[in-house]
Parts: sequence; structure tokens; C-alpha cells
Amino acid sequence: MAALSDTLNRPARDGRPRVVAIGGPTATGKTALSVALAKRFGGEIISADSMQIYKGLDVGTAKATPEEMQGVPHHLLDILPPEEPFSVAEFTARAGALIADITARGGLPFVVGGTGLYITSLLGGVRFAPQPNDPALRAALQARAAAGEGRALYDELAAVDLDYAGTLHPNDENRVIRALELYRLTGRTMTQQRAASRPETPPYRALCLCLSCPDRAVLYRRIDSRVDNMAAAGILEEARLVYDHRDSYRTAAQAIGYKEFFPYFEGAATLAECTAKLKQASRNYAKRQLTWFRRQTDAVWLDFTDPGLEAQAARLVEAFLAGAPVQQLT
Repeated sequence: MAALSDTLNRPARDGRPRVVAIGGPTATGKTALSVALAKRFGGEIISADSMQIYKGLDVGTAKATPEEMQGVPHHLLDILPPEEPFSVAEFTARAGALIADITARGGLPFVVGGTGLYITSLLGGVRFAPQPNDPALRAALQARAAAGEGRALYDELAAVDLDYAGTLHPNDENRVIRALELYRLTGRTMTQQRAASRPETPPYRALCLCLSCPDRAVLYRRIDSRVDNMAAAGILEEARLVYDHRDSYRTAAQAIGYKEFFPYFEGAATLAECTAKLKQASRNYAKRQLTWFRRQTDAVWLDFTDPGLEAQAARLVEAFLAGAPVQQLT
């Protein structure tokens, strides 16, 4: 297969770099499939996960272990301390530079993760122009959220931009507040601004493979099992670290995998109750991930329970690299 990658891992005829993306809900085996394909096609993996960028948060973010990486280069893991914020604009800039570098070295970039916003923004070439901000307005919105009005803020956003609100969890206060701030300052919704920011021709010739399965109960059992494995691997210790630094680890303190244990640390719930809450939150997150990818991405959907998954995915990548139109792969 090395000869195949040497021949085909070149920019498309129109000069655009080729990119293979692998997305889908949590616990569907994206890491294992991406590593297998990267080894087969001389690829490197760019993580598209909004939490795996943080150092020291490994178990709760389901970060790939060195053993799981199998020697395949992985990028955008452990690049920031948990105190620092990170935006989709920063992701697309960093990922774009990595794609250029990997392509120039004759490799095939694989963009892999469950943060759909990152993947669709990157593949769509969304341009992130400087946006106006009003510290006083943002502080007022944050004060309302702190006073328990988070759901009301989410409902206000849904009233003016239902499409964007539908991609967010009501508890995702940072994105809800930012979207409301932009709307009040510009009169344009986040959906409108994103539509205006997309170029006519995407910057990459991309194949996006998304993993799911027909039986939702199978996915939910996988998620529950993953949470149990995280508990055995020490997620409680990581959650305690985040809890103790919740004022400075603002992003992690709102992330699924950590905040569910806060009531346990405060003596307001048992560990079993918090673990059950994490399982439910993870299942709900998987639903939102499915919704996002089905709405936003021109993807080829694969059943992660299919014993022939790797072979099927490899055939699709081969056809893609050989120049077959993506529409013919669906």
C-alpha cells in the first residue's frame, strides 16, 4: 500500500489538498479506524476535538493513548493548558497549516474527531473575520447566566436563530452568550454570519466518513461501557482537578465528563448518581453529534458495528484518492 500512497497522496487536479475526515458520535471507534487507515495510506492524524487540546485531561476526553496511536503521528493533542480558551477560528488556522505541511511531505491528512463544528468549518473553508465585541454586554449576559438564567438565554437565542441553537446544548453558556452578543451588536445571526463566511469553492477536496449504526441502543451501550471504563481509569481524579480549578479551567468545567461529578464533590449526590448522570449526558451529546453531522456534512455514513468496516473504509479512501467524485461514493 506504500506505493499507492506515494502515487495518490497528491493534491487534486485543481490544486486543492486532499483530506479525509472521520467524524461521528462518541464511542463509535473513530480513533481505531483512523489509525488503521493512516497506517495503510501513509497518513497523519489531526485531532478535531475541542477538549483533547488540553494537557492533563486525558481520561475524561477519551484521548488516544500511545498504544492506541500505534506510532501514527497525532496533532493538536495536549497543546494548551486548561486555563486557556480555544476557538474554532484557532482550530481552522492550526489545522490548515498542518494540512499544508503533511501534504507537502507526501502524507495524507486525516481530520478526526467528534467536534462537528471544527470539521465542517475546516472543510468548508469558513473565514473568521474579526467580530465586534462589547465587554459590558457580555458581562451582563454572563451575570444573567450566573444567576441561573442560562435556559432563558438559550431560549432567547433559539427565538432568533433556531438553526444555530439546535447545534448547542442549553448549558453551553459560552457559545450561547457569544451568539447573543453578536446578534445584538450586528443584527445578524450566527447562522447568517457563517453562511456569508463560506467561499464558493472549499479549500480542500475532502472525503468525510461518519460512523454510526442503525440500532441506537447499541451505540448507547457502547457509551455506557466507555463511561465505566473511564471510571476504572481514573476519571474521578481528573474531575476533582477540574473542580478544584473550576474558576480558571472554565472550558473544562463546562465539559461533559467533569461537571457531572461536581455534585459528588459538594456532597449533594452519590458517586453512582453522578456516574449515571454522565452516561445520560454522553448519550444526549451523541444525539446532538449525529444531528450536527447529518445536517452539516456531505458525508459517507458507515456502520461501526460492521465487521468489514475497515476494508469498506479503505476502499472508499482508495476510490477517493483515485479521483472518484465524492457523490459517487455515497
